[in-house]
Amino acid sequence: MANIAKPPEITLVLDRLRSAHNTGNIFRIAEAVGAKEIIACGYTPAPPHPKLAKTAMNADQMVPCRQAETSLEAVKMLRAEGVKQILAVESGPAGIPAWEFNYEFPLALVFGNEALGIEHETMAACDAIVCLPMFGDKASINVGNSAAAVLYAIIAKTGIKEASVT
Repeated sequence: MANIAKPPEITLVLDRLRSAHNTGNIFRIAEAVGAKEIIACGYTPAPPHPKLAKTAMNADQMVPCRQAETSLEAVKMLRAEGVKQILAVESGPAGIPAWEFNYEFPLALVFGNEALGIEHETMAACDAIVCLPMFGDKASINVGNSAAAVLYAIIAKTGIKEASVT
């Protein structure tokens, strides 16, 4: 299977995710879109981890992962490495819908804890906030679902086509 286009360079920063199942799901999504890497921050489960591995279905062995003590440390590290744009993915009025934002690559996306969100210091260090508009009363979706929707919005926005469609 030949690639028609190279995927954009995207790093996913996971800020204090509690669930190994959610983290494993994000590894699968990261592998599917050709993400560069995942940075697991704080107590976010990282490989090797049996529950993460089960949900990731080997994607945890295919997507590079490193760890940082905090998401702010990860943001500083990525800036020093030349990442062009670092965005928080968070709900709220300050966010720009993911499909409307003008992305620059290399790019990093910060996803936060479902109950606590992204650390305030990390949010302040990000270049902007992208969101998925919420119309229901709950105004919340699973972090893995959020990662999938945002990543595919980015791919749609870049116009990249893949060799196989499922």
